Amino acid sequence: MKEDIKSNIDLAAGRKKAELVLKNGKIINVFSHEIIEGDIAIDKGKIVGIGEYEGEEEIDLEGKYISPGLIDGHVHIESSMVSPPQFARTVLPTGTTTIIADPHEIANVCGLEGIRYMIDSSENLPMNIFFMLPSCVPATSFENSGAVLDAKKLEKLIHNDKVLGLGELMDYPSVINGDKGVIEKIKIAGDKLIDGHGPDIEGKDLNAYAMAGVRTEHECSTVEEMINRLRLGMYILIRQGSAARNLETLIRAINKENLRRCLFCTDDRHPEDILNKGHIDNNVRLAIKNGLDPISAIKMGSINAAECYGLKEIGAIAPGYNADLLILDDLDKFNVVEVYKDGKIVARDKRALFDVVSPDNSKVVDTINIGDINKEDLEIKLDNDIVNVMRLLPHSLVTEKVVRKVGTENGLFKHHRSLDILKIAVVERHKATGNIGLGLVENFKLKNGAIASTIAHDSHNLIVIGDNDKDMLLAIKEVSSIGGGIAICSEGKVLNSVSLPIAGLMSDMSMEDVDDKLSHMLEIAYNKLHVNRDIDPFMTLSFLALPVIPEIKVTDMGLFDVTKFDFTDIVIND
Repeated sequence: MKEDIKSNIDLAAGRKKAELVLKNGKIINVFSHEIIEGDIAIDKGKIVGIGEYEGEEEIDLEGKYISPGLIDGHVHIESSMVSPPQFARTVLPTGTTTIIADPHEIANVCGLEGIRYMIDSSENLPMNIFFMLPSCVPATSFENSGAVLDAKKLEKLIHNDKVLGLGELMDYPSVINGDKGVIEKIKIAGDKLIDGHGPDIEGKDLNAYAMAGVRTEHECSTVEEMINRLRLGMYILIRQGSAARNLETLIRAINKENLRRCLFCTDDRHPEDILNKGHIDNNVRLAIKNGLDPISAIKMGSINAAECYGLKEIGAIAPGYNADLLILDDLDKFNVVEVYKDGKIVARDKRALFDVVSPDNSKVVDTINIGDINKEDLEIKLDNDIVNVMRLLPHSLVTEKVVRKVGTENGLFKHHRSLDILKIAVVERHKATGNIGLGLVENFKLKNGAIASTIAHDSHNLIVIGDNDKDMLLAIKEVSSIGGGIAICSEGKVLNSVSLPIAGLMSDMSMEDVDDKLSHMLEIAYNKLHVNRDIDPFMTLSFLALPVIPEIKVTDMGLFDVTKFDFTDIVIND
């Protein structure tokens, strides 16, 4: 160790040549908020000096900008629908060199084995992948998940070097009310960070939430929410995902006083958006476009996140920091042309320069267990024709609870072609309990078919929507036969499907291949099944089972009124 210190001092002092010197760069300094022209000396993956240096290898950057690698402060890898190695292969070329992942999607299906799979499959990748342990599995008691993670189980992984703390505390009522089970989870986190998820909390309840140890929030959608949390010492993760996009609203509240308490995240970002728009580099570009100066935007994408999560050797360009570096040919456009990880080039011109190996996924496949389902299981019995319906809103995960008159036949719901009201079912798919929750949906506008998916937040049961039972049953059968994924059926035929065998959520295929499949399926949904073009049918469907987003959802246990936080009937009997 003392030899390393002496050697590093000699390297920094210029008495020894470094392994690599990046020469003639414009170095973005996130500490002094300036751009310094000079060289960066790198040895054994560390930055050893900035100034004028000689190296065993020298690369002339010819005046290009050098930025610290970007950090995603909160992301669910599962939302990309690919395994961690394929995710790294795709996002590293965009400039993201570190992520803090919350694997609560796969944990809801596979429990601790799912988390271990994510940790193990993240090894030996040229990317820092850290984890927050899922705190709410299941998210509520109003659905059946594949696992239940209490404090005793979480304690088995809390001391893992890759685990930084406790993931988003979505069950904030239990936190505020001091629920014993939640308190035990908070205790096992110890001095590690606790992520928040409490968009509706205010006043004394917000104080109580912060007092419990919550230090971050990524669910702010208004400036007022953001400022209230900043005042209590929380870090704000400004999100730009596929479904929730808060950056353009919240960036207006950034000033020099609060800048260092704000960072970026994607939360949930789907293949199409990653491939076409980027990752955290997209957040940086949008922030600049909306008036933030480039160095401030880069701080939010690097050092701020590192400091928030206690990562002391990344996020900046300075002696002793890891050489996680981005080469940019344009600062305002934040165009990444090369990516270095630990001093080695890993991407150039948006292409990864490394291969990935499919990890062992034997413990997180074959997760579809539903038993036999027949037409009678999907029947909605009605005493009358006045019913509660879930109405979709364009570009929103929120649904409206509306009352409608529907068609009936022999005491059962019957789809009427002139009415845009479809049947939806959530089938418990983890333990073959036979649970099937039923509901009715308006404004999906699907005709002559069905769509089924095993992506159904957060418990990820099998969800299916359609205008006839025959196609709904076929879609359920297809999704089950491919080990989980998404299927579209019409007129008794499977039109297309994508297999997501890893927990029914992810594939080992490349993100490009998954996106190609999804793009073709999207065309079928819009052009053949005439789905409402104001919604993404697959993403919208996946959130219709999440009983924490207003106003009305459906789980495998039944129709759920989120505003009352209790089950409700389909039929209205006055």
